[in-house]
Amino acid sequence: MLEAIFQGDALVRLFGADPYHRVGIASALLSIYAFLPYARDTLAGRTQPQRASWLIWAVLSIIALGSQISEGATTSLWFSVIQCGGTVGIFALTIRRGSGQILAPGDGYVLGAAAMGLGLWMMTHSAVYALVVTVTISLLGGAVTVKKAYRNPASETVSTWVICFIATILAVLSVGQVDWVLLIYPLYLFTLYGAILVAILLGRTRRAQFAMARTSY
Repeated sequence: MLEAIFQGDALVRLFGADPYHRVGIASALLSIYAFLPYARDTLAGRTQPQRASWLIWAVLSIIALGSQISEGATTSLWFSVIQCGGTVGIFALTIRRGSGQILAPGDGYVLGAAAMGLGLWMMTHSAVYALVVTVTISLLGGAVTVKKAYRNPASETVSTWVICFIATILAVLSVGQVDWVLLIYPLYLFTLYGAILVAILLGRTRRAQFAMARTSY
């Protein structure tokens, strides 16, 4: 599927002679726009980010950015830079305005695994180890937010996750080749953001059904 997209001329027809550069810029701009309403709602108290999730995501985004630079990313680097800056910024806001513990039970193991991945990177000079380990383990951090989004969908800014989901699609396309080291991070975020959106939708549906059941009595 990815080979067909990268080798075809569909992107050229849509975005011009240098489609990957344009798509990369578009994904970065969307990411900037996505973080703004989330930061606004967090400061206003309407959104309560999960501290543990955002800490894990901040660590991952820094490692992912380093691995992208190490592997020679070009057009897809814009997305990683904005994701890193935005994620670290939101984590900073969660310290005073988030929910849950910064280091929940078990999160020390997550960060330890990330450190192990960095150690393997330094010893082998391959960013693959750091990226695979941190992405795999950080799914646990994402599961916390998915669970919270289902239980309390009003505690999340839906527009942010929708825009981020679209931005990850563009980030995947901006890679321009089937390079799994460069693709694994945006594909991971694509899966994570999709899961959060589904959780919010299911949570809203559950609450609506519960409200209807109460009014019927």
